Amino acid sequence: MKNTPFTQKHIALGAKMAEFAGYNMPISYSGINDEHAAVRTNAGVFDVSHMGEFILKGEHALDLIQRVTSNDASKLTAGKAQYSCLPNQEGGIVDDLLVYCIEENKVYMLVVNASNIEKDWNWISQFNTNKVEMHNISDKTCLLAIQGPNATKMLQPLTDIDILNLKYYTFAKGTFAGVDNVVISATGYTGAGGIEIYFEDRDGCAEKIWDAIFNIGTPQGLKPIGLGARDTLRLEMGFCLYGNDIDDTTSPLEAGLGWITKFTKDFTARPIIEKQKAAGVTRKLVGFEMIDKGIPRYHYDIKDAAGNKIGFVTSGTQAPSLQKAIGMGYVNLEHAALDTEIYIGVRDKLLKAKVVKFPFV
Repeated sequence: MKNTPFTQKHIALGAKMAEFAGYNMPISYSGINDEHAAVRTNAGVFDVSHMGEFILKGEHALDLIQRVTSNDASKLTAGKAQYSCLPNQEGGIVDDLLVYCIEENKVYMLVVNASNIEKDWNWISQFNTNKVEMHNISDKTCLLAIQGPNATKMLQPLTDIDILNLKYYTFAKGTFAGVDNVVISATGYTGAGGIEIYFEDRDGCAEKIWDAIFNIGTPQGLKPIGLGARDTLRLEMGFCLYGNDIDDTTSPLEAGLGWITKFTKDFTARPIIEKQKAAGVTRKLVGFEMIDKGIPRYHYDIKDAAGNKIGFVTSGTQAPSLQKAIGMGYVNLEHAALDTEIYIGVRDKLLKAKVVKFPFV
């Protein structure tokens, strides 16, 4: 198992640790419900240094990104980021990712899922016919997500960048906690506001930044947050998790990601996805809440009232903010309308649920 630069910090704080995407990661500290509430109502810190980062440079960098991603990266100006995905040749999804424009038409950073770093690197590399300069900086890049409604207010004294007014999906580069060349981005995976900060793991920077954040934040109720609450927070927002809700067999249109699929440019599998759009999808990723008592889990069957299989669960949990069980899953289109009653197969029982809109909160 790999460690992040903060692994010893997590252990010292008494975190419950487990393997995730090949890394020794904190699952929880004070408990998932407590951590979840801290982020929704105040602020919390996630170590997400396991994520992957690639730098693409040169006059053909944008062309390569346009070729391999579904969204239109030509719309990005310096300091802006966008959510996108890498379609495969069959119209499925290699990965979802963030594209950061550092210098227009010249320098970009791609942020990919930890479990897909090698897969994504190899995938993008095979389309790099114009010799774009590519650097995999994943192993030397730290990433902390400080999320919650009070996150920027707490951290503003640590930087001269105006993070209080940083617009969603924009970023700035500057000094943070006395460390230079830090990228501060108004992005995150919780729907609770806040920032993500990227910086190089060198000369004790990781410890300096971690300590500065907690020195200023702890008296204001800032808490360290594990991957358990990260999952419940993202699920309440209806955000997809790669490997669960989207994968190589799901198309962006089925997953409700038509908004990041732009047919104004050419990209991998565009004809397949365009044809799918014209014909209409036969299944759709929906959100549902449980009516009967029970928690939906990954790959439980979704059935109709007669017990016929109509789909499967991709994510499910007891939502801390709602005090009820929720889930996401693919169902046949005729069962995808809001308020449709569906049934989750739990062992030998059919538990009633209904289709609801995203986000859940």
